[in-house]
Amino acid sequence: MKLDRHAITWLFFALVFVVLAAAPSWLERAPLLRAVEFAYIIALAQLWNLLAGYAGLMSIGQQLFVGVGGYTLYATAIHLGLPVWMGMPLAGLAAAALSLLSAPLLFRLRGASFAIGSWVLAESAMLLVSRSESLGGASGLSLPAAVVRAMAENADERIQRVWWVALLLAFGTTLLVVLWLRSRQGLALTALRDNETAAAGLGVDTRRVKLAVYLVVAAVTGVIGALIFLNKLRMSPSAAFSLGDWTASVIFIVVIGGIGSIEGPLVGALVFFLLRELFAAQGAWYQLLLGGIAMAVMVWAPQGLWGLAAQRWGWALWPTQRRLAPAIDALPDPGPDFASRQAHRS
Repeated sequence: MKLDRHAITWLFFALVFVVLAAAPSWLERAPLLRAVEFAYIIALAQLWNLLAGYAGLMSIGQQLFVGVGGYTLYATAIHLGLPVWMGMPLAGLAAAALSLLSAPLLFRLRGASFAIGSWVLAESAMLLVSRSESLGGASGLSLPAAVVRAMAENADERIQRVWWVALLLAFGTTLLVVLWLRSRQGLALTALRDNETAAAGLGVDTRRVKLAVYLVVAAVTGVIGALIFLNKLRMSPSAAFSLGDWTASVIFIVVIGGIGSIEGPLVGALVFFLLRELFAAQGAWYQLLLGGIAMAVMVWAPQGLWGLAAQRWGWALWPTQRRLAPAIDALPDPGPDFASRQAHRS
């Protein structure tokens, strides 16, 4: 049996998933913790790419849902006594509910106004949490030792379980984006991205399509936020609602990798982590380096590194473009006597 290219791609990534799932058996604690961070950053990048690269919602306030997810997990574990693994889906529900409440306001805005509005909401949430004594105020919260012990028998087992969840989120968000873009909703989303006015003229309910993306992205981002601070065991408002950690770095990853492509966030995350490992100790020079690279890519390769490679060599791991069916050859002309012959037969 001959497998096509798409089947080979899926088999390859299934194999990668199995190998990575066994990472705790061949990685030490420190590199495994870095792998956890790499996995949830990929998940955040895929979600922001879906939101901005396809739905055209250029949000710079996604840290809102990261923070809400983290605080929901901590609040349910500390004040309600729920297991942390039960708190993670509740974190997603809380983020989704907040997205539904904020959507009517934000969707009145366009372009830069939408971006600024999303950032203002995130900053407002940070200020509100900072004033809440039940959420630890400005100093934040730590997970109690009893809650941490209930997660696993020891630190290694806890990190192993966190890694498995992070891996599922990284692969799950990528799969979600692939399947969404290959569905009818994905076709409507692509039409909306290319020309919102034309898409509306063709019958696409643009508001409904945008709301669906905004809601799903917020919910999954909330779950990721819960995982992030479950891994850290402590959170504060400034860390939970950090623009630099949860949105600016993700935007950098998507832009240099290739916005509007599924493979772009993967490439961008690899580049970002490589640069961080090599140059993060340089302080301000590291930030200048990231800014210079981002500007260079936007000027000379606006399609991103993956887009540049795809344009040159035709690479596509998960192609989502629709192709027109080949035209059917015209039937031969039956001739002028066709009607009379049919009448004679009848």
